[in-house]
Amino acid sequence: MIDERHEELAAQHAFGLLEGAERAEFVAAMEASPELRRLVAELTLAATGLAHAAPEATPPEELKARILASAAGRVPAAAPARPPAEVIAFPAWVPWLAAAALGIAALWYGREYSAAQAENGRLQTDAVGALAALHQAQAQLDQERGAALRSLEETQSELARAKQMVTDTSRRVAELSAQLKDQGELAKLKIATLASMLGNSPAAVAVAVWDPSRAQGVLSVSKLPAAAAEKDYQLWVIDKRYPAPVSAGTFVVDPVTGEAHVVFRADKPVDAIAKFAVSLERKGGAPSPQGPIVLISP
Repeated sequence: MIDERHEELAAQHAFGLLEGAERAEFVAAMEASPELRRLVAELTLAATGLAHAAPEATPPEELKARILASAAGRVPAAAPARPPAEVIAFPAWVPWLAAAALGIAALWYGREYSAAQAENGRLQTDAVGALAALHQAQAQLDQERGAALRSLEETQSELARAKQMVTDTSRRVAELSAQLKDQGELAKLKIATLASMLGNSPAAVAVAVWDPSRAQGVLSVSKLPAAAAEKDYQLWVIDKRYPAPVSAGTFVVDPVTGEAHVVFRADKPVDAIAKFAVSLERKGGAPSPQGPIVLISP
């Protein structure tokens, strides 16, 4: 954008009023700025039109004599004095020069006004765009913050349920242990923890407690995904006396919490239990493990 000083120098340059270092400096600036060159061209064109706007004038008669005398080295004769009443005529082209100067000034200020209007419009557009981007960023930030808070609340709730499950399971085991200890049979209990074999549900876990004196046990399951409608989970007792696992019945888990608490009995007499396992079988169970093993004790 052309500053005010260069615009003033451009007008002076168009009328040939710049001299010396000031003219050299302006010419260098004009060569470096295409916009400044265009302005000088417009002003020069307007200034050139002034010469054609002025009317033709006849030089005075004494002008020729003075020129010839100057060339011959003579002192020209004094020109006859004008009558006192004669009024010097005001050149006819002066009003045209004033009008042209006003036109140039109007052109200059018109260009400045248009440039200022364009700059103001651009700044307003940039401001609106920046404000819209700010609102969008704020909305995105609020959305992400809300999602993070909901995720945190869900994680905290899940952790609280898991802690409660562990507490309940521990309490049940403690109660059962206390009852059996009172009867002097605690040492005969078989207590095993079953770990998950599911890649998509590694948090699933179960605890099996077997009381040989009663030939029954208690199974507590946590975080095990609910089985499909046509499937059942089936508990197996692995006794070294039998070549195949012994069924201990089927069970279902809560579809929301994945929990189950069941009392089980083996289909055959067992007294040397090595492991417990849970498999996913068809509805009603199978005589031997057919489906995938989902939980197993070490």
